Amino acid sequence: MAFKKAERTQLYLRCALFGPSGSGKTMTAMRMAKGIAEKMKVPFAVIDTEARSASKYADRFTFVVEDLQEKNIDHYIRAMDECIKTGYKVLVIDSLSHAWRDLTEEVDRIAQNSTSKNTFSAWGKVSPKQKRLVEAILKFPGHIITTMRSKTEWVIAPNKDGKIAPEKMGLAPEQGKGIEYEFDLLIELDQKHQATVTKDRTGKYQDEVIDKPGEDFGVALYDWLSSGAPAPATVPEVKPAKTAKAKAGDVKTSPAKTAPAKTPPADQPPGGSLKDKGKELVQQIGELITTVSESGQAYFDEGEKEEARQIIESIKVDEAGIRDLGDLKKFLDDELTKRKTANASKAVIPASVPATKAA
Repeated sequence: MAFKKAERTQLYLRCALFGPSGSGKTMTAMRMAKGIAEKMKVPFAVIDTEARSASKYADRFTFVVEDLQEKNIDHYIRAMDECIKTGYKVLVIDSLSHAWRDLTEEVDRIAQNSTSKNTFSAWGKVSPKQKRLVEAILKFPGHIITTMRSKTEWVIAPNKDGKIAPEKMGLAPEQGKGIEYEFDLLIELDQKHQATVTKDRTGKYQDEVIDKPGEDFGVALYDWLSSGAPAPATVPEVKPAKTAKAKAGDVKTSPAKTAPAKTPPADQPPGGSLKDKGKELVQQIGELITTVSESGQAYFDEGEKEEARQIIESIKVDEAGIRDLGDLKKFLDDELTKRKTANASKAVIPASVPATKAA
């Protein structure tokens, strides 16, 4: 392994649009997709979870659509795999928020069926599904534009005429925490269909406000993405050369004996066995759930600790199990950080306040 000069290669777009209802997410996504698809001279596909809202624009755009009836992670990924098999290189997912809702509903179901009714252990079981969805988006061999709903809030603010009027505002997108890190371009849409670029890896549009972005914007993004050097091709598998058959009269020689290469067992990855890694993760999880504050107060109650122990006992020590333990540890680590922060922010109230005498 050696360092080498970095070079920007041709890339696929990973763009997410979010905003409140009526901000124009579906229309914007399809216009951008149309611009890219026409530039590539290919059709584009849509995964629709919004009650066939994309099909309402069938008179304006030419595309194929999968109306997703079951809006869970498995069906999202299955639809994406179908796009790969049929060769579609431009995909709109409208919207990604339903996948998140399905996960949160599953967490609630698991929590309600548990003894403690806490959700932290349920998230430990469900988080791997979210990770699979993100990986499927990142590995898709084409351009992806997704939409995400955002929580809506009404605020009172001056309008363009200076008069005070209610205005619908979009807040954070309805998706998992940190989802914004997975996209190259993150665009927030408002009720006036204006787009604010809140994240931009192209370096060309950061913090810009674009009025009703459409086909031209999609083409501009495609031109930038395709302007790099060609992506390195996958190294083909090298097959051993066939040896010529021995002919009569050839001198037979015994092949030199070589010591067999030592390879670790199938269940023993580099850096230690699965069993050792499992023990280490279990120990780290144990330290997390038994952490106490400076005052001696436990951050996790006994019910939560018991749920964590039950999860650990149910996990088989194989590669999938190690991943599950890692996900549980990460979730508990994040949860502990939140609880420490909340604990530190609480005001310290004196046990008794001495009465003050009137002057």
